[in-house]
Amino acid sequence: MDKKEKKRHLIQAAWALLTNSYLIGFFRGRIYTGPLKNLCVPGLNCYSCPGALGSCPIGAFQAVIGSARYKAALYVSGFLIFIGALTGRFVCGFLCPFGLIQELLHKIPFPKKLRTFRGDRLLRKFKYAVFLVLALLLPMFVTDFLGQGSPWFCKVLCPAGTLEGGIPLVLLNQGLRGALGFLYAWKMGILIAILFLSVIIFRPFCKYLCPLGAVYSVFNPVAVFRYRLDQSKCVDCGACKNVCQMGLDPVKELNRAECIHCSRCKNACPTGAIRKGIRS
Repeated sequence: MDKKEKKRHLIQAAWALLTNSYLIGFFRGRIYTGPLKNLCVPGLNCYSCPGALGSCPIGAFQAVIGSARYKAALYVSGFLIFIGALTGRFVCGFLCPFGLIQELLHKIPFPKKLRTFRGDRLLRKFKYAVFLVLALLLPMFVTDFLGQGSPWFCKVLCPAGTLEGGIPLVLLNQGLRGALGFLYAWKMGILIAILFLSVIIFRPFCKYLCPLGAVYSVFNPVAVFRYRLDQSKCVDCGACKNVCQMGLDPVKELNRAECIHCSRCKNACPTGAIRKGIRS
């Protein structure tokens, strides 16, 4: 791992610690409910993590999309659009705690790593269905007698929530351990599967399931802060394609939906043809 990659991991780790710095929550077994919880953080970071200071944008989106709290719904929707239009999936590559966990697991040696496989590109579209069904339609239309929807993605799928919130809270609260059932076992199974697959496949959750990545990916081609390719400097050596762990060819697919803006292609380019910034 080169120095620039280490620097990126340090930024990821520092952001994860900063946004989960309510350390007393890990001792009390309670989540932070102060004023900062009304604000969203850019990455997928569970609201129920004992150390979390802010809210996960996908969790917040589900909480308000089916309710009458229109101002809150506009705030969360506006937040997602603003971050996406500004940075695209830069958040995925630099600011998402669960993305960091998957990347570190992928560094564990394994007999055969899967860079791609038959159906890989098609399967990557599944994250859009996850967003549409679990984060948008079900919370909007399947509501209780008060008109409140459930956070279906958090409830039935999110492995980040299980790891950051479910496991710590269960370990710290005896009452919760007595109430565990099928749903907790189901989500533990999903978490274990994702963590194991992360050793073999680079960021499987980000590629195939993450609704937040799905939202930000839509803005990748038009984001203010994105990659630029200087065709006059490109010698078509393939160095950028060889290092891209998302399986892209940056020369042909620069700023495509799957790019997480990790800068590996930029750092590998021998002629400086790929650059990143806000100017064309």
